[in-house]
Amino acid sequence: MEIEAPHVVKNARPGQFTIIHIDETAERVPLTICGADSKKGTITIIFQVVGATTSRLNLLNKGDSIRDILGPLGHPTEIKKYGKTVCIAGGVGIAEILPVAKALKEEGNYVLSIIGARNKGLLILKDEMQAASSKLMITTDDGSLERKGFVTDALDEELKKDKYEMIFCVGPIPMMRRTTQVAKAHNAKIKVSLNSNMVDATGMCGTCRISVGGKTYFTCVDGPEFDGALVDFDELIARDKRFAKEEKISLEEFRKGCKCVNKLR
Repeated sequence: MEIEAPHVVKNARPGQFTIIHIDETAERVPLTICGADSKKGTITIIFQVVGATTSRLNLLNKGDSIRDILGPLGHPTEIKKYGKTVCIAGGVGIAEILPVAKALKEEGNYVLSIIGARNKGLLILKDEMQAASSKLMITTDDGSLERKGFVTDALDEELKKDKYEMIFCVGPIPMMRRTTQVAKAHNAKIKVSLNSNMVDATGMCGTCRISVGGKTYFTCVDGPEFDGALVDFDELIARDKRFAKEEKISLEEFRKGCKCVNKLR
């Protein structure tokens, strides 16, 4: 989805995100900036329809409006000359890693990108990632596209063959935890972009609280990227499930009242 937001575009950098608020009755949701066009004054977001809010976003058409958008938020990815780098992402996380891979390559780094999804139909931005990478590897859980297996398997094999100065990882929390374990096994540095639950995204509510290296941080203002080796993933996973019941109820109520329910199925 392309959204006209010139004030966001002006300062947007790879790794940053926005908070989108559809209308006065909606919740505020964080979505990463996948692309920014300074000439058009637009940002691009890519989301998977999983709950009430993304279902509502999915119903918007060209020319429609949203109530407000806040951004860019969070610290941008530290782009510099590392040498050999890895950009690894799963699912919709590919949209988040794309601007990072582009920036790293433009800075003169060698960029090995490893992307994956459950199946061929869910893999996004293949051509864009190919262009942004020095080398691209693709995995699918069912083997419907290229290599069968997980992105972490491909990473493990690559780290056995060569040394990489930095790994950038985005995806589902279990995937990021496993990727961190693989990186640690090879003494490789890794940065993970966390997708903690957020409300205000300005550091006031504490909803996105996490533990990194035994200290408390807020993903919205201290992140979203952290040293993966120091992240308490067990706590992160537990806190991520806190609103599962309410999210299910919200989606069910939305479906009941939506005249376009057939479009959502």
